[in-house]
Amino acid sequence: MKVVLFCGGYGMRMRNGTADDVPKPMAMVGPRPLIWHVMRYYAHFGHTEFILCLGYGAHHIKRFFLEYEETTSNDFVLQNGVPQLLTTDIADWKITFVQTGIESAIGERLRRVRPYLDGDEMFLANYADVLTDAPLQTMIERFENTEAGASMMVVPPQSSFHCVEMGEDNRVGSITAVSEMPMWENGGYFVLRQEVFDHIPEGGDLVADGCTELAKRGRLLAYPYRGFWQPTDTVKERTMLDDGYTRGVRPWALWERVPA
Repeated sequence: MKVVLFCGGYGMRMRNGTADDVPKPMAMVGPRPLIWHVMRYYAHFGHTEFILCLGYGAHHIKRFFLEYEETTSNDFVLQNGVPQLLTTDIADWKITFVQTGIESAIGERLRRVRPYLDGDEMFLANYADVLTDAPLQTMIERFENTEAGASMMVVPPQSSFHCVEMGEDNRVGSITAVSEMPMWENGGYFVLRQEVFDHIPEGGDLVADGCTELAKRGRLLAYPYRGFWQPTDTVKERTMLDDGYTRGVRPWALWERVPA
């Protein structure tokens, strides 16, 4: 299946406000940016045709792939000054780069790359800055066996805060961690059918418009997942991923696992 990745948001900015500000998907985790880790996850399951919805900082993403160095993350033999790769990362990837606007909502970005889906009835979509070790093939198969128009991963709330229940006299009755509340958050990792485009207006949003309308019609499927799932909305979260990579704690890197 083709994989649409949303990587056009403003993301993190350099404090000096120069034109060289880097979009969030290009934040480094180990020797490669976030977007590479997301793409490697999909490639691990055999999905190697990507459509990148570009926007802010698009030149950083284009330059990374145009100047890609396979030797950075692959073993090789150097003979007579020429590297001979023993493994490769992206040799079999097909990547379509599409400028989808600086201010576009995610739904509008999806609308603008629709021609590049070649009419495929089903396709994958995701944010380019969130990592997981979820069983993608299981997620796809569950969706294929339904007539739903879209599927989204849902995860427990990630907040470390606690909810406090109070009585009329302000006495606390209970304290519950938000992560233990009976609720779920949008975790991305969408599996979509062309039907979703029927519910995204011009300038609209994938979740607020497309998925919400499908939910009203009983045509939105959820894939609850309590395993590893990590967004990178804060500097702390990005630092945790990078530190984990350095220490060899990389649950999302399924491609590194040695088969039993």
